[in-house]
Amino acid sequence: MLDVRLTTTSADFCTPIGHYNILCAWMRMNMTLMLHHCFNLLLLNSGITLPSFVRCLMAGIVLPNLLGADIRCLLITRCNGPGRGMALISNIGLGLFLVMALMGLQLSTLGGVLVFLGTPLTLQITLTILYTGLLGFPCMGRNYEASVIAAGFGGIALGSTATAIVNMTAVTQRYGAAHQAFIIVPLVCGFFIDIVNALIISLMSGI
Repeated sequence: MLDVRLTTTSADFCTPIGHYNILCAWMRMNMTLMLHHCFNLLLLNSGITLPSFVRCLMAGIVLPNLLGADIRCLLITRCNGPGRGMALISNIGLGLFLVMALMGLQLSTLGGVLVFLGTPLTLQITLTILYTGLLGFPCMGRNYEASVIAAGFGGIALGSTATAIVNMTAVTQRYGAAHQAFIIVPLVCGFFIDIVNALIISLMSGI
């Protein structure tokens, strides 16, 4: 069974976070980067061009499945719930990314084109709300998981995968965990869509 390790369990949050949590999370991140480098070499030799973050996503999904059951059990026992350390690092990193992205916006340089940008933006927001409410939410089952997925779709439709994760995190922090949503949305938005986009761009540009 594919183990994507995208969410933390309730047992993780019942234990205090410590230095072992952070160290284990950093170790897994370093192992992911090493595997990403291996993927990079393989793809370069095969002539396939993919963005760096897509290769990191591939490595992050493959790595937990390469670890044996004994190693994973040792990590969980020794690190006292490594998911908490990873969640802390990911929350800090995501927050910094959004802050830097917002600080980099220079709306003053747009000047008079703000009016022209407002029209398609309003249309995009309207279509996103209609699609999410009338099609996305009903197709996902009309339950809590569907609500979280709908929040993620709103983020990806109006922003990026990072925005989708922020929306979903805001909902789950208030109303409770949604494990299926945190598997479906990051995989579809951050992995499959990005890979398809990268392949299409590479083919269309002749790279």
